[in-house]
Amino acid sequence: MNGDQHYHDVLSELRPEHRALRQKIPEVYSAFNAISAAALADGALSAHVKELMAMMIGIVQGCDGCIASHARGAARAGATEDEAAEAIAVSIMMHGGPATVYGARAFSAFREFNPADDQ
Repeated sequence: MNGDQHYHDVLSELRPEHRALRQKIPEVYSAFNAISAAALADGALSAHVKELMAMMIGIVQGCDGCIASHARGAARAGATEDEAAEAIAVSIMMHGGPATVYGARAFSAFREFNPADDQ
C-alpha cells in the first residue's frame, strides 16, 4: 500500500469494474450518482465537510475505494490537511484500532490528492 500514487491507482483499478457493472445496471448507477450529488452538495454543511464525513465512513467500513474517492472529493472541495486529520481522529475515537489502520490510509490518500496543502 505504498507509493506516491496508490490511491489514484485504486480509483483507476476500480474504473473498468464499475464501467462493466454500470453497463448492466445503468438505472442503479444513475440513481446512485444522483443521490451522491444531492447528498454532497453545499448546504447547511459544506461539501468539504460532507466529503470528510464520507471518508470517515469509508475508514470505519474498511473501504479503500471509498477512502480514495472521498479523500479526493474532500481535497477538491477545499478541505485542509488539518481538517482531514481531525476528521480521522473522530473515526478512530468511534471505531478504535481498525480505524487507526484505515485512518492512516485515508490520511495518505488525502495527502496524495491534496499535495499543495500549506498546513
